[in-house]
Amino acid sequence: MADDDKYPELDEQMVGRIQAMPDEDADQRARALRAGLADYDLDDEDVDVLEGAEWDPDALTYAPALPVLAIVGRPNVGKSAMVNRILGRREAVVEDKPGVTRDRVSYKAEWGGRRFTLVDTGGWEPDAIGIDKSVAMQAEIAVDLADAVLFVVDVNVGATATDEAVVRMLRASHKPVILVANKSDDARKDLEAASLWSLGLGEPFPASALHGRNVADLLDLCMTKLPAVSTVAKEEIGGPRRVAILGRPNVGKSSLLNKAAGEERVVVNELAGTTRDPVDEQVEIAGRVWTFVDTAGIRKRVHLQQGADFYASLRTSAALEKAEVAVVVIDVTEQISTQDLRIIDLVLESGRALVLAFNKWDLLDDDRRRYLEREIEQDLDHVSWAPRVNISARTGRHLEKLVPALELALESWDTRIPTGKFNALLAELVAEHPHPLRSGKQPRILFGTQAANRPPTFVLFTTGFLDPQYRRFITRRLREIFGFEGTPITVNMRVREKRKRP
Repeated sequence: MADDDKYPELDEQMVGRIQAMPDEDADQRARALRAGLADYDLDDEDVDVLEGAEWDPDALTYAPALPVLAIVGRPNVGKSAMVNRILGRREAVVEDKPGVTRDRVSYKAEWGGRRFTLVDTGGWEPDAIGIDKSVAMQAEIAVDLADAVLFVVDVNVGATATDEAVVRMLRASHKPVILVANKSDDARKDLEAASLWSLGLGEPFPASALHGRNVADLLDLCMTKLPAVSTVAKEEIGGPRRVAILGRPNVGKSSLLNKAAGEERVVVNELAGTTRDPVDEQVEIAGRVWTFVDTAGIRKRVHLQQGADFYASLRTSAALEKAEVAVVVIDVTEQISTQDLRIIDLVLESGRALVLAFNKWDLLDDDRRRYLEREIEQDLDHVSWAPRVNISARTGRHLEKLVPALELALESWDTRIPTGKFNALLAELVAEHPHPLRSGKQPRILFGTQAANRPPTFVLFTTGFLDPQYRRFITRRLREIFGFEGTPITVNMRVREKRKRP
């Protein structure tokens, strides 16, 4: 039996009580609960969250986007070693030869109490374009995605023509750049680092990723260059809603965009991977205008990609950052794959609204339909809340059904629950099914508030850690009572202790 099965089914009488509760009564109860937090130790961030409970419930607020630090440089200068040193764990593959590829390009990192996203721009291999152009192109994409840049140069080799090609692009970007003279293992090497002044990026910072020398001071410097909230991942407000079309190569993403636009806007070819760059297109469907971004297909493993395919994956991530809702296109004629699931996970991690488009529906026979229903039930259960649309991008069949699905997902993504109603729901849930005892103690929920929407983000102030399955129980009730179809929901905890009396 699954962990979540032990929680009771939805009580319609409870739903009725919450819906019938006057807003004034709910707000009064919430104010009383919040006043009780005065007895607990709260920090400045807690206060910021609580002040969010008093915002206009119709206002659009965003969960803050972590600032992005990109690491760029030519092959074999120690970028991956630097990534591992900053993360404090071995994540990126390190090998003493150029062009070693790796599975991931971005990581969550923390330094001095600040969280940020670290982007490793390795994972490519020199191709026919030539190494100078290839490195510069890779760096350009990374800089587009970054708030600040660590430019890593090998102090033993000095500045090369490839380094200079990257520098020209970096200077034109007007992004903060820190020049790192890596592999500087001692004071003698520090003196050699002075030659890198010639690159025109200011004072070189000598460090050794391998030995950790000066890396702490380097990170302190990075924190002064990074904004508190990312400037590149911020949403644009106003204008047509922005839709990212995601999916494995050759599932019909470009065909979908072309049919929606009514023209051959992007190249369509049976050869997988013909799309390289996101293409923005204003499209009118069923009387509503949208901004569609057609993204390059995400291949099975980044480390199998070479050249342009790697860049395409980076651009896909960038397109998703700029979108509000993602349409994940799934080819129903093929089995749902780990690639499909990985792409869906990418959307969930980004916090964007989600619509599932099952493409090539006109090619589905009865046998495949039965298997598909089983696959959806087993593999897509964790996104059962996402609207589903059965379409044919080639013929345009049921394309108009995308509009209500997108509108539903975005409405949920924008939704904010009044603090009074949310706390009324929490009180009902605790009465219905209290949290199990842990070491003889029972964690209590002191107060709850929705800290942000886009995506809906809830914060619970508690006296102890809540089990993951209990948080899923709360999330399930939120969906059952308030909808939230088409959007991920985040439920965070702040465990606080009672203030000691003097």
